[in-house]
Amino acid sequence: METTSIELNNSPEIDCATACINGCLQPNNCPGQQHVSAAASFIDNVSIDKMHEIAEEARRKKLSEPPQWVIPDWNE
Repeated sequence: METTSIELNNSPEIDCATACINGCLQPNNCPGQQHVSAAASFIDNVSIDKMHEIAEEARRKKLSEPPQWVIPDWNE
C-alpha cells in the first residue's frame, strides 16, 4: 500500500524517518521544518571552530564513560 501526500495532509503527525525517505511528502506543512530552521540557524551563527570544540567535547565525554555491555537474550 502506497501512501500519498493527500492522505498524509489530513494526519496530524507522520514519521518522517520512514514516510519521507525519497523526499518530503508535506513540503508546505512539514513537521520537521522547525528542526531544519534551527539547524540552518546554528550553521549560520556558529563558527566551524566552535562546532569542532563542541564535537571534541562530546567525543571526550563519550570516551570517559564506562563501557555499556549488552548481554544478548538467548532463546533458552
